[in-house]
Amino acid sequence: MANWIETAKNGVGELIASAYEKAAEKGMLPAGCEIRGSVEIPRDTQNGDYAANHAMACAKQMKMPPRKIAEILRDNMELEGTLFSSLEIAGPGFMNFTVSDKWYASVLASVESEGDGYGSVDVGRGERVMVEFVSANPTGPMTIGNARGGVLGDTLASVLERAGYSVWREFYVNDAGNQVDLFAHSIEARYIQLIRGEDAVEFPENGYHGDDIRELARMLYERDGEKYLDMPSAERCAAFTEFGLKYNIELMKKHLKRYRIDFDQWFLESSLHESGYVEETVELLRKNGYTYEKDGALWLKNKDLGADKDEVLRRSNGFYTYYAVDIAYHRNKFAVRGFDRVIDVWGADHHGHAIRFKSTMTSPALGIDPDRLDFLIMQMVRLTRDGETVKVSKRTGKALTLNDLLDEISVDACRFFFNAKPDTHLEFDLGLAIRQDSENPVYYVQYAHARICTLIAALAAEGFAVPPMSRVDVSVLSSETERDVIRQLSLLPEEIRLAARDYDPSRINRYVIELAARFHRFYNACRIKGEAEDVLRARLKLAACVRTVIANCLAIIGVTAPEKM
Repeated sequence: MANWIETAKNGVGELIASAYEKAAEKGMLPAGCEIRGSVEIPRDTQNGDYAANHAMACAKQMKMPPRKIAEILRDNMELEGTLFSSLEIAGPGFMNFTVSDKWYASVLASVESEGDGYGSVDVGRGERVMVEFVSANPTGPMTIGNARGGVLGDTLASVLERAGYSVWREFYVNDAGNQVDLFAHSIEARYIQLIRGEDAVEFPENGYHGDDIRELARMLYERDGEKYLDMPSAERCAAFTEFGLKYNIELMKKHLKRYRIDFDQWFLESSLHESGYVEETVELLRKNGYTYEKDGALWLKNKDLGADKDEVLRRSNGFYTYYAVDIAYHRNKFAVRGFDRVIDVWGADHHGHAIRFKSTMTSPALGIDPDRLDFLIMQMVRLTRDGETVKVSKRTGKALTLNDLLDEISVDACRFFFNAKPDTHLEFDLGLAIRQDSENPVYYVQYAHARICTLIAALAAEGFAVPPMSRVDVSVLSSETERDVIRQLSLLPEEIRLAARDYDPSRINRYVIELAARFHRFYNACRIKGEAEDVLRARLKLAACVRTVIANCLAIIGVTAPEKM
């Protein structure tokens, strides 16, 4: 799992340290100094591939002009056999290193040897991480917000896996509480109205008015007829809850599978109540002095923990609040199941809740390190077509759901477009998502992959198979367009590391779009077919490496890599 960016930066540091030791032994630089500085990739390759500022950073302690220090370091540096071919001094003392053919060959060799694992790094070292995402209420269909959260959560989980973490994907099912009671009473009202007429019973205040509720009532009637009419309401609602939740959860699983999302566990809120874990958690807070009673309710002293307000844990009617259940659920994640880190993917409307909840986790009573709980807060989505906002399905005329969207737009386009930078509002252009041209980013990337597959097949038919690196002379890949492609290939491990660190899976989108762009420029500028055999082999190998890396990136995002388009 080579990271050639990290390797090159470390190599620069080692060369500078070695050069300093030689210069200090000769008396050219003062001995006993701490050699420090940073190594960066310049925006302009005219300034080399890696730029080091060590001479400036050490100028004060050495009491010498930084450019003079840089020149002495250069004169005491041996580049032969290293990953670098030259060193130039620029400006006040920047040391600009240019990588050698050995470095370019090493990058391609890594892609060849690691294959579909190329890009992986091991910064996680097996740390157990739970990513909880989607977690939509099972009282209705999944929304467009769930569509974005689903992709961001799933792709973040894939990024973390590639970064060496042991990842668990979880969907939290709110199958208890007030919203489930409303769900059951809504089905009950529609069931009675279906049999006795719309005026037979008043629909519950704050009930669920969607057509999906009418459909559940119709299904119950078609299956069981009028058997529920004479039951006590509580018994009837219990039956309707069981039927409705089971049906909706299975439908969610079906739609998410269509969306290429599979969870390791669908965790039921009801299990926390049935096991007594909610009661136990609240009692733990009470015994440790973090609660008080007011108006018959039990409150959490959340302001004492740094939040902007206190929270109700148990209402005066004896029912536990969603906040209390959430504390118990997160305590379960850490204390019972032993995850090292937990990441919750929430919508922008949960931002304040996340801040308050993080404060709650600081309570010593819970025994949880709050730094082990993180949140990925995503902004809202606006769907557009021809510049107009889209809120309803063309097929049903109702509010657009995830499944409606997948009927209109390919899963590939949905996953690619929704995996945009989480902390920015997303304008999803439905017209752009179905276009088959370079303006559509997913098409542009997939076309690059298909183009390479077609090229490889055509050359194979003429007797030119993709060669192993042992038969490739990288020195013939000397143009800037060719080397730009290899530089971009080298970046993937670093991009995965940073995407995992920042919880920003959209880095993979931006990376693979740039890789496709560099490949298209290379393909248009550099002939392959008909070139001298050593050039043909090298360029064919380069194209094959690009194909591998594009496929790896698309796999992380959950997008297919077609061989023909």
